[in-house]
Order: sequence, then C-alpha cells, then structure tokens
Amino acid sequence: MILVTTETINGKELEMLGLVKGSTIQTVNAIRDIGAGLKTLVGGELTKYNEMMNNARALATKRMVEEAAQLGADAIVCVRYSSASIMQSAAEIMAYGTAVRFR
Repeated sequence: MILVTTETINGKELEMLGLVKGSTIQTVNAIRDIGAGLKTLVGGELTKYNEMMNNARALATKRMVEEAAQLGADAIVCVRYSSASIMQSAAEIMAYGTAVRFR
C-alpha cells in the first residue's frame, strides 16, 4: 500500500474510493507518568511518551491501511495525523486519508 501526503501520485491516474481512517487511544502506566511529571522539573525529552506516540501512530496507520485494503485500494493519498488529549496522560491518535485505486 502506497501512502502519500499529496493529492496525486506521479504517473498514476486515480479512482477515489473514499475516506479511510484508523485510530487508537494510548497511555503510559502510572509509574512512568509520575516519572514524566518529575522530569518536567529538570526539563528534557520524555522518551516514554515519545515511544507511546510512535506506537500509537503506527497502530493508527495500520488500522487505516486495513480499512483501505477492504475497499480494494492500491494507495492512500492526502494522509494526515491528528491527536487529541482524552484525559491526563492519554491521547487519541487518528490517521486518515483518501483511499484510491489505480486505473
């Protein structure tokens, strides 16, 4: 499956199949959350949160690709990601785009 952020794919004529999306809600465990809170006192990168967000983006992307595959898509164009805070230390990640088939 080809994923692009552009509206077109060079050299391909596209048939639009529709919107596809994938999402997940992720959090870190309470102990790591406390550790991250302490880290804010001294500054620096919150590596466990980075790992959580990377894993969440990968899972959301996987779910989006699976939905596109069910439509018979060859690619997804205009891929975007969004995130929203659901509660303290929990975030929803959504991947979305337009499923297309090559003509």
